[in-house]
Amino acid sequence: MQNYTKYRKGYFLPPAIDMSWTRKEYPDKAPVWCSVDLRDGNQALIIPMSLDEKIEFYKTLVRVGFKEIEVGFPAASDTEYAFLRKLVEDDLIPEDVTVQVLTQAREHIIKKTFAALKGVRNAIVHVYNSTSVAQREQVFRKSREEIKQIAVDGAKMLKKLTEEAGADYRFEYSPESFTGTEPEYALEVCNAVLDVWQPTADKKAIINIPVTVEMSMPHVYATQVAYISQNLKYRDNVVLSLHPHNDRGCGVADSEMGLLAGADRVEGTLFGNGERTGNADIVTIAMNMFALGVDPGLDFSHMPELVEMYERVTRMQVYARQPYAGELVFAAFSGSHQDAIAKGMRWREEQKANRWAVPYLAIDPKDVGREYDGDVIRINSQSGKGGVGYIMEEKYGIVMPKKMREDFGYCIKGISDHKHKELMADELYQIFQDAYVNVEIPFKLVDFLLKKQPDGTRVGEVNMEIDGKPITYTARGNGRLDAVSNAIQENTDVRYTDLTYSEHALEIGSTSRAMAYIGITGKNGKIIWGAGMDTDIITASIMALVSAINRMKTEK
Repeated sequence: MQNYTKYRKGYFLPPAIDMSWTRKEYPDKAPVWCSVDLRDGNQALIIPMSLDEKIEFYKTLVRVGFKEIEVGFPAASDTEYAFLRKLVEDDLIPEDVTVQVLTQAREHIIKKTFAALKGVRNAIVHVYNSTSVAQREQVFRKSREEIKQIAVDGAKMLKKLTEEAGADYRFEYSPESFTGTEPEYALEVCNAVLDVWQPTADKKAIINIPVTVEMSMPHVYATQVAYISQNLKYRDNVVLSLHPHNDRGCGVADSEMGLLAGADRVEGTLFGNGERTGNADIVTIAMNMFALGVDPGLDFSHMPELVEMYERVTRMQVYARQPYAGELVFAAFSGSHQDAIAKGMRWREEQKANRWAVPYLAIDPKDVGREYDGDVIRINSQSGKGGVGYIMEEKYGIVMPKKMREDFGYCIKGISDHKHKELMADELYQIFQDAYVNVEIPFKLVDFLLKKQPDGTRVGEVNMEIDGKPITYTARGNGRLDAVSNAIQENTDVRYTDLTYSEHALEIGSTSRAMAYIGITGKNGKIIWGAGMDTDIITASIMALVSAINRMKTEK
């Protein structure tokens, strides 16, 4: 790429400022959140939302907890105008929610905006004009004084029309394309607007610092924000707002650093939808705070439902790796990751831990409505025994011995690799049942009757079928399992050593089933595993032995 020489930085560093904010780790409280999904986000859609879709989206934003929602640009189109009127006439604006409308600093546009606001109790009227060098020189071809006058005239019109309407609207001003504006000049324009509005503690003004186009690294934007924050007039009566776009992929970082630098408010969209590469992603910013133990004031505990609504009405897609919201963001396919997560989960249970510190998981998936078995541990050819064992235990109560988990893990790995697909939990369970549990070919246990002798041994008969043919063996041993094992080895060519055994109940109650697991070591030194399931634990253990024998015979 040889054309880099035609680019130069389009931003301006501010004068010296107090940089003590750089020592903060994170904001200690949530900002005021303003969703611009219904305006900024909507105008960026290939197919803008219909009236009904905007209503559904708006109601979702209210449920999530947004107290400020930019509902549109009423003077831009009939649909935008009708949407705001629908909110008013159907009484859809709660007492604690403020709707925000956008308008250019032009009289006829402002007048139509005010007509759309008739009957709204709480509103923010957001006026803007571009201030950057590029816009001044190329688009408006006006001087700095002329551009500032546009902003001042717009501020005066807002104040005048609000007074005439007998309303109590709040005002917001944005020096659009701030990132390409000299910070000293942007400050001059913002202060001139504030001189018109004369904000008070009871009626604060909003000065919004937009990253209309990202031009710098986030720390540069943050120093610009800090400069504005430290030099604004009426600072105690001003809400300093951020509106980052994402051209350099740093919208979240711009927002987070801007908050550290002194900002009080963030405008953004769910999942970062917006012009070009999008707006700041409020879900990510808010959840980043949540993950640091700061209450974001927004409720994303039903993330899958939020994603479904968003994708349906916007016809956009939430990327599978989108932080906190994507389908795969909690998924662990790697065997080592799965093992660490599974052990971390068990450690939490053992320690009854209140703090979240599970390896590889920044937050508890359940906090955003996700499940461990289907969303976290995902099984494919890269998975290992830890993940497979965790799913089998958590979802089905199957607690295999450690060595058997390893054997089953290799079995699953091979099947997934051969099929080139992810395996779901129910598929794992079915594979386990088919491969390990109550295997009946070529040996099938029919019945057994073993009585206890005075010396403690068990003696009796074992009825079996071998390749479909019935046969009865005399059995003797230290216990029923040992007796059956001796009978099979004494009367057939089956030979094994080092019988390993474990068992557990699958359910509680009189009709509960039991699981038994047996490993036998063949002549080649390999352990072959079998499992038995029955309402009787002794029967289950004998069936597990028979299953292991059958699997050993099959592997020859």
